[in-house]
Amino acid sequence: MREDTDGDGDGDAGAPTLGVELTPEHPVPEVVRRGVLAEEAGYDAAFVSCHYNNRDPFAVLARLAGETESIRLGPGVANPYEMHPVTLATKTATVAELSEGRAAFGIGPGDKSTLRNLGIDDERGLRSVLEAFKIAQRIWDGERVSHDGAFEANDAGVNFEVPGEIPVYVGGEGPHMCRMAGKHADGLLFNGSHPDDVAWARDRVEEGIEDRPDSRGEFELLAYASVSVGTDREAAREAARPPVAFITAGAAPPVLDRHGIDDSLAGDIGEKISAGEFSEAFGLVTPAMIDAFAMAGTEEAVADRMEAVFEHVDGVVVGSPLGPDPDEAIRLAASASRRR
Repeated sequence: MREDTDGDGDGDAGAPTLGVELTPEHPVPEVVRRGVLAEEAGYDAAFVSCHYNNRDPFAVLARLAGETESIRLGPGVANPYEMHPVTLATKTATVAELSEGRAAFGIGPGDKSTLRNLGIDDERGLRSVLEAFKIAQRIWDGERVSHDGAFEANDAGVNFEVPGEIPVYVGGEGPHMCRMAGKHADGLLFNGSHPDDVAWARDRVEEGIEDRPDSRGEFELLAYASVSVGTDREAAREAARPPVAFITAGAAPPVLDRHGIDDSLAGDIGEKISAGEFSEAFGLVTPAMIDAFAMAGTEEAVADRMEAVFEHVDGVVVGSPLGPDPDEAIRLAASASRRR
């Protein structure tokens, strides 16, 4: 995803991709301002998170398209259950048009803790994600599509030309999703912040890449990491509690076992999140959970963790909460990524 900045046509070899997650839990102008700040700090991509209880991510992306010049923009990650996949494809195509070809498509099975509130958590699965982005790719190529599978479409398409190529990044952490991404997608947004987890993900991706046709081009594994960086170590770790709670609640038992985290405690956190008891859920987060599921602390500490993670991935997406001061954190995380 990193752009060619020296004009030699081969990108910036050896430089990992750096992305940022922007969460529209904040007012749209504030989120857009942070996206502009990220571009100025040298980030390659901005993914706007998609949760029904936050502001519309595509409204943010539309604004960002007009106020940025080079950073790639996309949902991170959308799911094919809350919105019809063809509609998702059209919205992402609109971002491509507004940004003059800078769109990316982050799609995954969604967060089960919030989808449970909509009564659709049982619909999550690999097949629907795969079918959704395969159909989207055909639509972006100008086809009219009919489909009868995990969803239905009848002679569906977009009535405008979609500029540029839209890379597809699967968001997920299960073994089958990782393998599927390696075989079929342009990249994987792996929900992980720990070197042990991303090393495991790399192995699963490579299993999928073994069956990947050469025509699909290069593949990019990005650690979609919860990052909380600041000048005050304890404040940064405290700010990591909310996203770590969500990650812990959604983690598979083998992941919890890998880090010695009690499965029943993770279940209690998930139940409280679903009930809207967020303060109680965040209070159950332990230091071990923060160590496992976040890059949290000072710039130096985050740089050390990034260096370990970069051994296994092609880049990092700096995810929520960013830090106690999100604006400062965007700059600190960019600096940390360059301390290699």
